[in-house]
Amino acid sequence: MILVDDSFSSIVKAVEEGRSIYANMQAFINFLISCNVGEVFAVFFATLFGFPSILSAMQLLWVNLITDGPPATALGYNPADDEIMKKSPRDREEEIITPWLLTRYVIIGAYIGIATVGIFASHFLQDGLTIDEVSKWSSCSEWANDKSICEAFTPDSLAVPQTLALSTLITTELLKALSTVSVDSSLLKIGPQRNPILVLGVLIPFVIHLGILYSGSFGFASIADSFGVVPLNVDQWMSVLLWSLPIVLVDEALKAYGRSRNE
Repeated sequence: MILVDDSFSSIVKAVEEGRSIYANMQAFINFLISCNVGEVFAVFFATLFGFPSILSAMQLLWVNLITDGPPATALGYNPADDEIMKKSPRDREEEIITPWLLTRYVIIGAYIGIATVGIFASHFLQDGLTIDEVSKWSSCSEWANDKSICEAFTPDSLAVPQTLALSTLITTELLKALSTVSVDSSLLKIGPQRNPILVLGVLIPFVIHLGILYSGSFGFASIADSFGVVPLNVDQWMSVLLWSLPIVLVDEALKAYGRSRNE
């Protein structure tokens, strides 16, 4: 801290700014680690159940590009918590990633993975397949009495569940970004509107994702084909939201528990 005048209020503002910067660093780390853990869980759960490839390499790269860029950067512009100066000074030996925060990252990541794999599996369940049948997809020709069942596992047929999984993963992570406008405070107290740059950092990537999904409608079907995605209908988007929105409730519950621990 460099003092440029003899006003005590300048020291208070400097401390507030320092705490705000530290909180934004935590928000940045919170978002990135939670989302990356979620992607790891998604691939792990799909592999554990023996499902077909839940996301292609191109789709995984797209997720990282669209979520690790604009939303994460925009978190650096989060506003200061209204009660940031009412908090006790933190221990200088305290690490920026505490055991509790690490636990939060894992819980959030686990839900992201569950949501991504869940909507992927639900697509096959709605088509009349069982989890066991989906798990044995690679040997479908050996056990399926009706060989037409095996068509559900062809690259063209997998484009639908993969698009559902990709859209759910992206939507969930973008909602997580909005929720991370404050690491500890509820969205009811500090909402995303307090950080307009974050709102733009979430909206723009989502609009670009929609542009890729529906590129065929504008005469650029090759774009969607290169990503291995197909347009989703209204019912499918409702399923995406049904799996994605709970991330906000999970994060809010973890914030509330964290605040109760600090009281």
